[in-house]
Amino acid sequence: MSRSPGRKQENHKISRELFVLTYGALVAQLCKEYEKDEDVNACLDRMGYSIGIRLIDDFLARSAVKKCRSYSETADIIAQVAFKMYLGVTPSVSCSSATGNEFSLILDKNPLVDFVEELPAERASLCYCNLLCGVIRGALEMVHLAAEVTFLQDRLKGDAVTEIGITFLRKPEDRKQRR
Repeated sequence: MSRSPGRKQENHKISRELFVLTYGALVAQLCKEYEKDEDVNACLDRMGYSIGIRLIDDFLARSAVKKCRSYSETADIIAQVAFKMYLGVTPSVSCSSATGNEFSLILDKNPLVDFVEELPAERASLCYCNLLCGVIRGALEMVHLAAEVTFLQDRLKGDAVTEIGITFLRKPEDRKQRR
């Protein structure tokens, strides 16, 4: 197919509602396929990881961010640039450790749960948005930052906010020695 020379290539974006509904259908299907919540959580994490290792290229190309010099700067970029760019929200960041390698992203509003009221009682250990943890972990790994990413609080489980914990696995000194 050829394009008309006078037409600009359109940047196709799906609506947020369609994305959220599609994500909900994906989680529902995984819940049908797997009996255990842990298996669903692992599957969502793997899917997110695969997305994250591919998404980082798009993020770096579109955001024009410079190289981060510290873990706190990296956490701020994730919150203020990446979440805003892809989900339209800006979580707050808090440092959870004296060593400076543990951070929390606190979302007052999580767009992935717009149409979800609560988790069924039989799915109490389901991490509905575990895909986000995998995305963050995969993207960080592609820029050589090993991290553990987990949900610490979840509004769907009755908590006041949604909180994602990021623990960078190498000490800051390890990064400096490699240069």
